[in-house]
Amino acid sequence: MNAPPEPSLTLETLRPRVESCTRCELSETRTNVVFGDGSPDATIVFVGEGPGEVEDNTGRPFVGPAGQKLDEVLASVDIARESVFITNIVKCRPPGNRVPTKPEMEVCFPYLEAQIALIQPALIVTLGNTSTQWLLPEAPGITKSHGTFYTWRGRILLYPMYHPSYLLRNPSREKGSPKYQTWEDIRKVRKWLDEYAGTSDA
Repeated sequence: MNAPPEPSLTLETLRPRVESCTRCELSETRTNVVFGDGSPDATIVFVGEGPGEVEDNTGRPFVGPAGQKLDEVLASVDIARESVFITNIVKCRPPGNRVPTKPEMEVCFPYLEAQIALIQPALIVTLGNTSTQWLLPEAPGITKSHGTFYTWRGRILLYPMYHPSYLLRNPSREKGSPKYQTWEDIRKVRKWLDEYAGTSDA
């Protein structure tokens, strides 16, 4: 959706549309739709793959073990969770936390596009391979694309990072490890944010 959202649409009027969605079979197995949460005026939007079990039970994104790791990563550079917006490509949990199918992502993607159009972030941080390659199909795999700034649709910066669940599976903090690289990557986000704030305040 390259067109601007309809004039009356806001995140709060979009939410019930998403929460009542039955456009794919994920609606048949979900407990809750996970719309996303955070600041409607966020400079940064974080986009994951899809909700997990804890997210499905609570209706909130990134509140399980991976979410706690994401909170830790953000806190390491003094980025408040409530200052960003956090969501996923698909808003309903794929059974068994499997990767969402292409048709599932296709039918759900307009909701993410609407969220981005309403928030108008300056930076989208994609978490993991699925969200990165869905938004930027030409990007290399996450092990090569993470920590690099790309341009999405000619106007918004896109910055891939490892998914926090990957860090849970790879706990080493040794130099060069995914965890070590993630801490380097989030410091680049902090540096970008400071520079952006300085530019926008000027």
